[in-house]
Parts: sequence; structure tokens; C-alpha cells
Amino acid sequence: MLGELWSLQGRYKTLHLTWFAFFLTFVVWFNLAPLATTVKADLGLTVPQIRTLAICNVALTVPARILIGMLLDKFGPRITYSTLLVYAAIPCLMFALAQDFSQLVIARLLLSIVGAGFVIGIRMVAEWFPPKEIGLAEGIYGGWGNFGSAFSALTLVMVAGWLSFSGGFEVDGVVLNWRGAIALTGIISAVYGVLYFFNVKDTPPGKTYQRPEKTAGLEVTSMRDFWGLIGMNVPFAAILAVLAWRLQKVKFLTGPGYTIALLLVLAFFVFQTWGIIRTNQDLLSGRKTYPKEDRYEFKQVAILELTYIVNFGSELAVVSMLPTFFETTFELPKATAGILASAFAFVNLVARPGGGLLSDKLGSRKSTMGFLTVGLGIGYLVMSMIKPGAFTGTAGIALALVITMACSFFVQAGEGSTFAIVPLVKRRVTGQIAGMVGAYGNVGAVAYLTIYSLLPLWMSGGAADADPTPAVIAASNSAFFQVLGIAGLIVGFLCYFVLKEPKGSFAEQHEGEAPATVPLA
Repeated sequence: MLGELWSLQGRYKTLHLTWFAFFLTFVVWFNLAPLATTVKADLGLTVPQIRTLAICNVALTVPARILIGMLLDKFGPRITYSTLLVYAAIPCLMFALAQDFSQLVIARLLLSIVGAGFVIGIRMVAEWFPPKEIGLAEGIYGGWGNFGSAFSALTLVMVAGWLSFSGGFEVDGVVLNWRGAIALTGIISAVYGVLYFFNVKDTPPGKTYQRPEKTAGLEVTSMRDFWGLIGMNVPFAAILAVLAWRLQKVKFLTGPGYTIALLLVLAFFVFQTWGIIRTNQDLLSGRKTYPKEDRYEFKQVAILELTYIVNFGSELAVVSMLPTFFETTFELPKATAGILASAFAFVNLVARPGGGLLSDKLGSRKSTMGFLTVGLGIGYLVMSMIKPGAFTGTAGIALALVITMACSFFVQAGEGSTFAIVPLVKRRVTGQIAGMVGAYGNVGAVAYLTIYSLLPLWMSGGAADADPTPAVIAASNSAFFQVLGIAGLIVGFLCYFVLKEPKGSFAEQHEGEAPATVPLA
């Protein structure tokens, strides 16, 4: 496969076009992080407000990934991805034109939907590659696409500076047109969405795109799995309620608005639960019993959801705060801090494909998953030691960068390992499973970012709208990485002792598929 990767024909053409679609969604999704301090200064925002925007940036991705997983299984990845890419231009332009905090929040909430794009490509790649190569193929898709966040950190400050000829906001003697830079990312995404639609197909020639009979909720194959699915849907509503509470704390939602938001969260949970009941009504009534060969254990999905909390959820949280972390820890210019912070996501280029390749080659996808998850837990605990004064001078910054990249390898290799397993659980509902696992990544991100936003307040006992002192910020950063590390170690333990090896992990073809339906090029 590695030798044929650059042929740009058949399935490899689809892979490259799809990872670049994902790349653009991440450029759009993370276009705030490198410009956050500039936006804060331009519009006079407080630290709690700018951290709330970071939470909003991942909030609606939770329900969006679930809903897009349903649409994906029904309409196919070609139409779904193209539509999402074009849509991205709308919230980008809204954010670029925003004049106050309320407008910024609305734009970021709508923009967080773009983060659901990842789910679409998982199904597209799974349609074009056989199980024995799924790890590396999904790893390339996820890893090279994830690099979009690093690309944003590396380039958007420079793009904003280049666009300053048409006006901008001056920070530390540098004029940055942050509005133009963010708008440009959305416009490029929309143009590519049109190109993607006309250059890909859902499946290889001669292969049928398998759709579930119902897409209102995930299909399960036993009553125990039904109740497990209901239970694992509770955190989706809970994390949206946390978001509403956070918006109320920064006075974006007032009394009536907060009540309405909570009612909408409740409505979402009821809608989601009713969809699950409708999809599985034959199972619930006893009219349908699944034969052994058609069953799958929802427990597998639940463990993968937890792994994605600690790897992708933590990556989203860390990428959102890392530019500011380097800027404040080492007193660096914004552009330099952005370049250093991009190293965390830069590792994606090799780490996520590497995690998928390890999963393909080591003979046990379960053990690979466990090893990488434990490794990320240890990596975050080591990152918690990076503090002002502990790492000094150029050598200290270099050591901190090496630690950051080493931790990032385990985080993103773990992501690759997760989605080397997801398409093998149950093929006809891969979109919905990928949507749920992906959504749990955002549950983790919102939970982690909420903890991150509250740590300075808890540690200082200060007012909610007060900027914390540098000492409090340093202590809260250290505690934040410790939270990430402990969570990783717990889930790593579950991978070793609860997760099971998927059936057909290293087969030449998908289950029930003739060899001729998977062309090499």
C-alpha cells in the first residue's frame, strides 16, 4: 500500500481528496486559536470570555457528529462532505463580521458544526479500503487531515499580517487583520466543497453502498446493548447542559435564555432516545432476533468512545490552549508561540498514520490501543512539569517542545488506533458508530475545556470576571495536564481488560464481500 500511495488513482485518489477535505475543516475549526489574544484585545474580552469561546468552538460538534453520522449512512459521504464544506463559509464570515461577545459566541457555536466533518471521511475511506489496510488508510486520513489545526497555528498569524494592508488591529506593535484571515478560511473551504462533489464517488465500481434500514438511531442487536446505548447517550445531553451553564456564568445566557437552553438540551435527549427506540422497536417488541453472525457488542463502541475522549478530546482541548500556554509560560511573541504550539498537531503527519499502521501490523488491535492510551497518560503527566522557571532559556524551551511532541505522538497514534477498530465493529452502521465515537471526542473536549476554564477560579478564589495572576495560570496549567494524564491511564486499563479484538481484524475483504469488489487502483 505504501508503494502505491502516490499513484493518485482509484482508491488512493479518493483517500487524498478526502483527507484534504478533512484538513480544510480543521483549518476552519481552529482558526481562532492562533488569533485568540488578538481577538481578545481588539474586542476587549476577558480571559473567561475567550476561554468560553474555546468551549463554544467544540460544543455543537457533539450533536452534529451524531446527526451527520445518520445523514452519512443515508445519503453517502460525497453529498454530506461537500455540503458541510460549503456551509463552513457561513459561520466564518459571521465571526469575521462580529462586533461583540454575543455575536462571537453565536458564530463559534455554528462553526463548531464543521468539526463533524471527520466522521464523514471515516466511512468514505472504509468503503474504499479492506480491513487489513484500514488502520493505515484511516490513519493517513485522520493524521494528515488533523494537520489542519497545526497549519492554522503556523500560518494564520502571518496571513493576518499580510492582509493588514486593508486594515487590522495592532497588538505589540504588529497589525493583524484577524477578520480577513478567518473569512478567507471559510471561502477556501466552500470552493473545495464544490470541487470535492465533482471528483469523488461513494464506493468503488461494482460495490454497493450499504445503508441501514433505519437511521433515526443506532441499531443494536440485544436488549443489554439497547440499555447500554441509552446510558452512553446521557453524557451527550449532560455536556450540552454544562455548556449552557458556562454561557450563563459569562452572562451570555440570562435567566429565561438559560432555561430555554436547558429545555432544548432536554428536547435533544428525548429526540435522540426516541430515535433509538424507533430504530430498534422490532428488537424491543421481540419481533426480531439477530442471528449470532449478525450481532455485535455495543460494549465495543462504549470503550472506543472512552478512548476517543482521552485522545482526541484531549487533543482538541490542548490545541485550543497550547499557543497561549507557550506564550505565557515562556513570555514569547504570539507568532513564535503559535509555531511551537503547532508542533503538537504537526506530529499528526506521522503519528496518526503510525498508530493505524501499528494496529495493522502488530497482530492485536486491542493491545495496540491499550499501549498507546497508557503512553498518552504518562505523556500528559510529564507535560504537567512544564512551568515558568522549571524550563529556562533556549534549552528549556527545546526540552519542553520535545516533551510536547512525544506526548502528541501517543495521543494521535491512539486516535489512529481507535479508528482502525471503528469500521470493523459493524459495517452497515459505520457512519453512526463513527459519529458517536467522534462525538465523544467532543464531549471530552468540552469537559476538559470547562475544567481548564474553571481551574484558575478554583485556585485563586477570585471573581468570575477577573483575570488570574501568572502564578495561578501556571498552577492551573499544570493541574490541567495532570487531569488529562490520569484519565488516560484509567482508560488504558479498560482497553487491556474490557476491549475485545474485532472479528475479521486482518481480513482481505470486508465481511460478506467478494474479492473483486475492492480494486487496488
